[in-house]
This record gives sequence, structure tokens and C-alpha cells, in this order.
Amino acid sequence: MHLSLASVLQESALRRPDKVAVIEGPPARRQVTYAELWDAALRRAGALEAAGVEPGDRVALLALNTIDFITAYYGILARGAVVVPVAPMLVADEIAFLLQDSGAKLALVADDLDEVVAGGAAAAGVPVLALGDDAALAGEAGAHGFVREAREPLDPAVLFYTSGTTGRPKGAVLTHLNLVMNAFVNAFTANHIVADDVMFGCLPLFHTFGQTVALNGTFLVGGTLILQPRFDPAQALELMVEHEVTAFLGVPTMYMALLAAVKAGGPIPRLRLCVSGGAPLPVKVLEEFDDTFGTHVQEGYGLSETSPTATVNQLELGIEPGSIGHPIWGVEVEVADPDIDDAIVLKPAGEVGEIVIRGHNVFAGYHERPEATAAAIVDGWFRSGDLGTRDERGFLRIVDRKKDLILRGGYNVYPREVEEVLVRHPAVDQVAVVGIPHATHGEEVLAVVVPDPEHGGDLDAEELLAWVGERVARHKRPRLVEVVDELPLGPSRKVLKRELRERFAALGDA
Repeated sequence: MHLSLASVLQESALRRPDKVAVIEGPPARRQVTYAELWDAALRRAGALEAAGVEPGDRVALLALNTIDFITAYYGILARGAVVVPVAPMLVADEIAFLLQDSGAKLALVADDLDEVVAGGAAAAGVPVLALGDDAALAGEAGAHGFVREAREPLDPAVLFYTSGTTGRPKGAVLTHLNLVMNAFVNAFTANHIVADDVMFGCLPLFHTFGQTVALNGTFLVGGTLILQPRFDPAQALELMVEHEVTAFLGVPTMYMALLAAVKAGGPIPRLRLCVSGGAPLPVKVLEEFDDTFGTHVQEGYGLSETSPTATVNQLELGIEPGSIGHPIWGVEVEVADPDIDDAIVLKPAGEVGEIVIRGHNVFAGYHERPEATAAAIVDGWFRSGDLGTRDERGFLRIVDRKKDLILRGGYNVYPREVEEVLVRHPAVDQVAVVGIPHATHGEEVLAVVVPDPEHGGDLDAEELLAWVGERVARHKRPRLVEVVDELPLGPSRKVLKRELRERFAALGDA
């Protein structure tokens, strides 16, 4: 049986050759049709063949949200090789680790990143090919055309590296079947993306959310993708209005930034489809965004290991603010006992447990990490590491990450529950709740707060603690508040709670 993720672009190039597939925003201001994009991808595949890359080899890709990233991505797939997306903002040592661990044969690198990558690539002994090297990309093999390599459904297509919040990143192996199915289900049954849609591509394409849902989902239906190389909220609003964008996918910090940009006088685009994922979206933000933009944000949930989408609020099944909706078509999501490691014991509706997932979206395992794979996939279910609940109507809710759970004086404190309350205080813009070591209680509850500039940026910590004390149970109340200018964000713009725990660890003993 033959199946290739490269078909996502190839088929639309066949059916809609003259339609504009991608428009790249400032500073480049480029656009290409589907036929031009596929031709460029095949030329890159030919260049890879000339460089000695064989089907099944792993090829690293380091670039921002540009047309060059897209042609390289599908070019690697057309060659039958495995894409290893690498976040461009990593330092040399981190890049070297990913190149070595993945066994990359070659690194395709954006021209403006070659100096950053050079040190890491040299340390890993991996050759580098610049994406703008026209001579190499239109070389002998590319000039005479290239026929896409056949792949099997369970062959690896993309090797995504996890964020490494518990140590060195692990490479999650996603197959052609995983990623084609996830793109299909997102486009046709979960989000209902259509050919007339104009998708805003500000999510990093090196990340699974941007890759599967924005890139592959849009190309699957033959829509148009507007690329923003680096997310800037004020510029994003202008681009969305200019190009009549109908669909926006983002993480919570992007939704917050767009709201702030509108308050600062930015235009309001007319958005038909809005999906949030990557981290919990505070209900307050969801409600304000819906009211401001006249839309309905559909919050979803997924991980690199699940291609990524596992659940989402779907129109046919109802939208419930604060929930992550229902499982997508063909996927099962349940709640299991988190304290039993070697078996999956499902819990009844309403009880808190670990979110477990099985279906076509679950990855093939961690690259050369059999023990980690065996711990993650038990009885055919993928253990997410997230704690959640499922109600009688089937709506799922994330309570928190298992590792973010705070144990204070023998009581469980779920940070997200406290954050949902704190973010409703008028002087609070953003907040992260973490546990820090405490000699008596084991852990103490700390709220790290970014003040709302609309309220002058002033925040009275004692008043905030008293306010939240009236709204949550005693054992859940933060005893400490730290005011910061901004929360630390990772490459996918998730809040890095590990950094906050490390930065403020000493406060627990104060």
C-alpha cells in the first residue's frame, strides 16, 4: 500500500494549479501558485537526491514561516526522506544534540540562519545546504524533473522533538498515515476548512500544530495560506484585513496579544473559524475574543505524539467554553487512573485522571527510545501526562499537567483552576501559578503575574491575595505573588513554568 504526506500538496497542484497557495507577508511579500509550489518542492527533492539523500534518511529543516520552508518540507517528503523540524531559535549545543540524536543526513537551513546553525552542525558532523542556494536547488537532478518516491503508510514522515520539559528532548516518530489522517480529520470533520478559506499562518511551521492543522489542512482542501514569518499582533491584524483572512489558528498568548492590539486601535478582521490549542485558553480570554471579533473560538487539545489533534470543540457536538470538546473522528480519549503505571484502568465520568488516547493519530514511538515508548504506550493507549475529566455529555476538560500539579500540605492544587480565577481580576493581564519547595507544606502556591497595562500597570499583591482568597478554597490560595513584565515563552509560545519554578524556588524558604 502506498501513502505519502507529500500528496497533500501534489493533489492540490493537480486540481488547482493556478490558484494562489501561499502569500508570504513582510518583509518578503511573495506569492506562489500550487503548481509553482509543487514544482519547487520537486526541484528541492532532486537537489536532495543529488546531495546523496536516500528514502528513509532524516533531513533537518531550520527556517521561519516562509515559502522556502514549505518547498523544503514537501521536497524532503517527495524524496521519501523524513523531515526533522528544528526550532530556529535554539542555540548551537541544542541544535547539535537534535542533529546527532535524529541521525540527520543533511540540514536544510534558511540563509539568514546559517551562522546560527553552523556551530551545531559542525559539532554533529552534519553538512548544511542553504535554502537560497539556487545552483544546488536547480541542479542537474532538479532541472530534469523528479518523480515523487513511494512510501508505505507506516513509514516515518516527520520526526518531532518534544519540548524537553523533563530532560533532553525525545524524537516522536509520526508516520505518513498519522499525519495524512490528522490533516483530513481536522479539515473535513473537526474544523470544516474549505477551498475558499484564507488561513492565517502565524503558528510556527516547525511546530506540529502549525504544520498539521494550518499547513497540511489548508493545502489538503486547496485553500490559501498567509504566512507571517514572525508573529507580530498589530501586523497580524493588518495582514488579516488586507487578505480577507477567514481562519485563524493560535495558542492562547496569541489570542491575548491580538486582543491587546485591537484595544490599541488595530482593525478587526472578520473570522469564520478560530481554533486555540497548545495550552489551556482562559475562559475570560475566550469570551472577550468571541465578543470582540464576533466569532466562536473552538478550543482543542493535542500533543506532538498525537499528530497533534486529539480533541476539539466541534460545532455538531456543541461548544463548551473551558473544555477541549470531544475526540476527533476515529480517535478515543478517556480518563485513566494516573497512579497505575503498567496498565490502563479507566475511571468513570466526573473523576480526575490521566488523559489517555488511542487511534490513528498516535505516534509510532520515540526515536531509538524503546523504554520511553513502552512507558508512554500502555495497553494500546498513549499516556498524555495531562490530568483531566470527562463529563456525562462527553466533554473533556484539562485540569493540569501531572508535573505541574502542586501538592500543598497533602492536598492537590491544580494551577489552571487558580489561574482561571486570577485572570479575571481587572488588574491582571496574564498569570501562571506554580509550586515552589516549602519546608513545612512540601510545596507553596506562587502566582506569577503580568499586570494589565490598561489599569496603569499597578498591582497590589496583598489586595490580589485577599481577592482570590474569597474565590477559591483555602488550600488552593496562592500565598505568594511575584509581579513580572512578561512570562517566559518557549518556541511554540507556551509559558515555560519550569523556568518560573527554578527562578523563584528560593521564595518558598523566605
